[in-house]
Amino acid sequence: MQPFPALKGAVETDLLVIGGGFAGLSTALHAAEAGQSVVLLEAHRIAWGASGRNAGFVVPNFAKVDPDGIRGMLGPRAEPLINMAAGSGDLVFDLIRRHQITCDAQQSGWLQPSHSDAAFAKAKDRVRQWSALQRPVQVLDAAGIAAMTGVAPDRSGWRGGWIDRSGGVINPVGYARGLARAATAAGAVLHEASPVTALQQVGAEWLASTPQGQIKARQVVLATNAYAGGLWPGLARSFFPLRVFQVATQPLPDAVRNRLLPGNQSLSDSRRNLFTFRFDAANRLISGGMPIVPWGADRRLPRAIHRRLAQMLDLPDLPPLQFQWSGMASVMPDFLPRVVKLAPGLLAGFACNGRGIALSTAMGRELADWASGTPADALAIPLKPAAPIPAHALARLAPNALLPFSILRDRIENKR
Repeated sequence: MQPFPALKGAVETDLLVIGGGFAGLSTALHAAEAGQSVVLLEAHRIAWGASGRNAGFVVPNFAKVDPDGIRGMLGPRAEPLINMAAGSGDLVFDLIRRHQITCDAQQSGWLQPSHSDAAFAKAKDRVRQWSALQRPVQVLDAAGIAAMTGVAPDRSGWRGGWIDRSGGVINPVGYARGLARAATAAGAVLHEASPVTALQQVGAEWLASTPQGQIKARQVVLATNAYAGGLWPGLARSFFPLRVFQVATQPLPDAVRNRLLPGNQSLSDSRRNLFTFRFDAANRLISGGMPIVPWGADRRLPRAIHRRLAQMLDLPDLPPLQFQWSGMASVMPDFLPRVVKLAPGLLAGFACNGRGIALSTAMGRELADWASGTPADALAIPLKPAAPIPAHALARLAPNALLPFSILRDRIENKR
């Protein structure tokens, strides 16, 4: 894809979107389709951040909370958010079809095998809750999981699990670039290599400065997720930044590829130390993980992920790694998407929480509705003020520091 030119000179627009990942691109596309004039600024390249660095899993639900739990947390405000998540996978694949985005997309489903009896009981309850919303979900016993994954129960320890058939797999960079082309076709103007160095309110409008230009806008959306930086004071302390590593092996032989995930689903199991895998279009095996100790993780963790893949999937001759990369995810204390009102006409959105593709795309549509006149407190995503996490400098280390205990609990539960 040809790069979008850096912003130069002075520009005026209805909506300024800061950040060229899934959330920002979806916002720009939907707002432009609604008739807004839109400018999007990306500091680096489209999909440079977490959007281009994830594993390509389309997962249309929440990472840690189910519909009943969200109802208990949000009361009457829960249903719009639940419905947004329920349809988020369909939204992604509908956009891909409508805009003819080339990104190796397959709406083949997302699998979550259960590593323990308690996790399998929870899977059954999750299916009950999502089935009540007419979602294409199904409980799978141990034999069903083994048939879909190609992994024997005595190897995996999986007791069963469930599938949401509205999920699937994509090439995330291809998807982001396709959204960028679609947004441009709808009338949005995109600029790469245009970091916002200052953002200030001038009367009823906002003025954003870049190294070579300025933009005056009626409304602004910060769609930077974990890459918030210091553009708005305190915003980066309102979430946990989580660095996640991904690897891709060299292509697997056809005989092995045909055994594993023959339906080409994406898979994330129920362990706290999450085990994931999928295949790309070239038969590379893709998986990921997070380190206990971040220092030196670039050298150490990819090898550990490779060993885990070989052990879990019974692949003593697993081809070596061909690629490795990492990116930053934003995790909210309640693990739910959030819209933050920073000032009149200025919103920030956070939707990763391990569900970046589907929920970030859906959040972009919500933010575009706000730009077109929907009150912020009427959006599907809860509207909250920016609330810095107490002792953030230490609290942000908790997910990594607690990982050894999570691994131990996973092993104990798996052996019961």
